[in-house]
Amino acid sequence: MNELLDPSSQANLGVVSATCVSKVELRVSCKHLLDRDTLNKSDPCVVLLMQSQGQWMEVERSEVIKSNLNPIFAKVFMVDYYFEEVQKLRFEVYDIHGHTSIGAHDDDFLGGMECTVGQIVAQKRVTKPLFLKYGKCAGKSTITVTSEEISGDNGFVELFFRAKKLDDKDLFSKSDPFLEIYRINDDGSEQLVHRTEFVKNNL
Repeated sequence: MNELLDPSSQANLGVVSATCVSKVELRVSCKHLLDRDTLNKSDPCVVLLMQSQGQWMEVERSEVIKSNLNPIFAKVFMVDYYFEEVQKLRFEVYDIHGHTSIGAHDDDFLGGMECTVGQIVAQKRVTKPLFLKYGKCAGKSTITVTSEEISGDNGFVELFFRAKKLDDKDLFSKSDPFLEIYRINDDGSEQLVHRTEFVKNNL
């Protein structure tokens, strides 16, 4: 696996001489991922890497979503955008097995995609096919990355939620509920903003 980059020091990414234009939030989702598991569906996780001096450096990784071939990741990747720099990004999707390290086996790799920060910022929403090693197409798998430039407004809203009498969806125990919060974009599409933790066996 690639070396982990200290997110507090993006000067290591070959952008020392440039001035940061803005901070950008990147959100990731995938569709039609390869199913690597025998009994269940793949448990995907996405890893963000940035190229520095010809080497790929890991920036961050998302949460693992259990048994899902069409995941919408709650993790928000924050990157500095340098307008005059070509900032190459690579998104790699892996099937995670317990505590096994990412990339421990070839069959854990579900596909990757490369682009630049500038491309995502310009288009605001980029969808590309995923490719396996040696340029082999990963079936119909696609990855979508959306971007949003962050304004200087640091205001926030604190919300509290509770629920009662939820449906019991489990056969041998109670449901394990969680909450997802979406916002409506200008084009009418929905964007996942936050996913809470799971609450075990609680209606």
